[in-house]
Amino acid sequence: MSITVTTWSLEQTSPADLRPAREPEPAAGVRIERAEVPSADFSRFLYSAVGGDIQWTDRLALSRAEWQRHMERPGVETWVAYEKGTPAGYVELDAQDEGVVEILYFGLIPAFRGRRIGGHLLSYGTARAWDLADRWPGRTPTKRVWLHTCSLDGEHAMGNYERRGFRLFDTKVAQEAERPAQEW
Repeated sequence: MSITVTTWSLEQTSPADLRPAREPEPAAGVRIERAEVPSADFSRFLYSAVGGDIQWTDRLALSRAEWQRHMERPGVETWVAYEKGTPAGYVELDAQDEGVVEILYFGLIPAFRGRRIGGHLLSYGTARAWDLADRWPGRTPTKRVWLHTCSLDGEHAMGNYERRGFRLFDTKVAQEAERPAQEW
């Protein structure tokens, strides 16, 4: 069986485009940290935990070595949101040529959705995309941050991107094989 999937591509072309979400109250115990040691295992955990119920499957066929090589590429960064010490979600950045940074993956583990963490994490991750060249000597300063989302992603994804200042620049509709959600 196949399903119709709509993919939307969105961008910001200036740091001034970012409209940050309100930060969670300090009592919520939410913090965001960069995972500075590239780890295929930790990355796969985040990817599976966040995307399991929304049919993220494109990376699951990668071997540990392939995943590790990707995570070790200069300009790839993983920023993790924690709530009281527990991973709640993540944003993965990928520096590309000519000052472009893609937000490759972004999302929350299901138990942490609807708790006002997502807007804050997206705001923080987008700000880190804009200042990524500061952490990677020799990289061109960021001129554009972009991402894509699709009709399989969470129901609030598109609205969150638009509220953070991302603008639509492309839409594609395609038939894809239906994939069951990952259960465990």
